[in-house]
Amino acid sequence: MKTMFSKAKIKLINSLKMSKYRNEHRMFIAEGSTNVLDFLQSPIRIAELFATQNWLDKHADRLKGINCSVVNQKDFEKITALKTASEVLALFAIPEYPLLDLTKINSLVLILDDIKDPGNLGTIIRTADWFGIHQVVCSTETVDAFNPKVVQASMGSLARVVIHYHDLFKILQSKPENLPLYGAVLDGKPLMEFNKCDKGIVLIGSEAHGITNNLLQFIDHKITIPTFAGSKAESLNASIATAIICYSFRNQ
Repeated sequence: MKTMFSKAKIKLINSLKMSKYRNEHRMFIAEGSTNVLDFLQSPIRIAELFATQNWLDKHADRLKGINCSVVNQKDFEKITALKTASEVLALFAIPEYPLLDLTKINSLVLILDDIKDPGNLGTIIRTADWFGIHQVVCSTETVDAFNPKVVQASMGSLARVVIHYHDLFKILQSKPENLPLYGAVLDGKPLMEFNKCDKGIVLIGSEAHGITNNLLQFIDHKITIPTFAGSKAESLNASIATAIICYSFRNQ
């Protein structure tokens, strides 16, 4: 058990808040008991864990073989990405997943087209986990899933949901005809008016611009969440819309 917390280690942890250094070191930060404990139960490899003595004592049975360091609350304030520092922070290896083969899909998959807000992406990952959707494909312009704000908003679900980043146009070119793609658009058919299935792709567009024009050609079923009479809202938050759509698909 280490008690030293060097300036070099503080510098490394803080650097991982930026995408450039996450890619360089192939590591990301997880903070808080829920996130850290969920990642510890996943196949994602841990590199190092930092915690207060109280937290380490409380969870000692789960930490066998893990490189742990005792950190006081003052030092946590130097490394945290949260408004209020937690009792535990860990470094994990960014997982490498094989290229998703759409010809082998036998369940629901989410595809996210340029989601920019970290909170939205984290909430979408958490929503996918809740509804048993284990594969999420992101465009290359979507915010990094291992951004600390995304990791925090996912509340541990990132440990159970596989995230892929691809050129969406290229991957959708390989979509089999018998794999339906449902695209969330404003002029689509109301969710409750057509039969949905447990195998297919749900495509969610960006918060600002919706689905990119060159992807519209791949949509088999245009779907929308109807507004109620008197509503003057222009659109729904991307994560809320995703949650409603996922519920509709699962509530058959």
